[in-house]
Amino acid sequence: MVSSLPVYIQIHDKIKEDIEHGVWKIGDRLPSERELAIHFSVSRMTLRQAIQTLADEGILERKIGSGTYVARKKVQEKMTGTTSFTDIMLSQNRVPSSRTVSYYVAKPSSSEMEKLNLKENEQIVRMERVRFADDLPICFEVASVPYSLVDQYSKAEITNSFYKTLEQKGGNKIGHANQTISAMLASEQIADYLKIKRGDAILRLRQISYFENGTPFEYVRTQYVGNRFEFYLEK
Repeated sequence: MVSSLPVYIQIHDKIKEDIEHGVWKIGDRLPSERELAIHFSVSRMTLRQAIQTLADEGILERKIGSGTYVARKKVQEKMTGTTSFTDIMLSQNRVPSSRTVSYYVAKPSSSEMEKLNLKENEQIVRMERVRFADDLPICFEVASVPYSLVDQYSKAEITNSFYKTLEQKGGNKIGHANQTISAMLASEQIADYLKIKRGDAILRLRQISYFENGTPFEYVRTQYVGNRFEFYLEK
């Protein structure tokens, strides 16, 4: 049966599977984009999209002038609380806004299925947004949400105030979140979205958000401009 997943997601899943099965180990350098594009019989643009998605998830690490490597495990620092970009901006007397780059219903990738505890026949809403504070781009965000959770809401209700929609209209109670933060360099595409230079410092946040009953409802990969945003920890 021919898969209905986008080609770059199929490549993403295959590379991730190969890493999990030890074909490539932590620290290994992957073949060049040209070699991988030939191997998968796709254009370099499609291959690059798959590689960038894996890099955004922290599975791969791209080093300018060196190549793409299987990412090493990083030291993790526990953070508390579920972050809402809108609430953070309002608490600092900044005006939050966002621009939706893409918004569509799709079959989940293997990573999305794993993070959100989904089955193969379930779908997700995947949305990409640039988030602003006082009209200054702060971060680029890719959020994946179970479609069954939001199919009764409008696109505006989801993209403009997702957490409030879940709480006020859905009667859900937002619980905790698992968060991982790491450093990386901006790709050409991300640099264009955030109005910075390719190779500028980026803070990458990967977050799985849960309801109070422990059900995961959101998997987010966010890239913050390094000199425009900072995280702090309370112990």
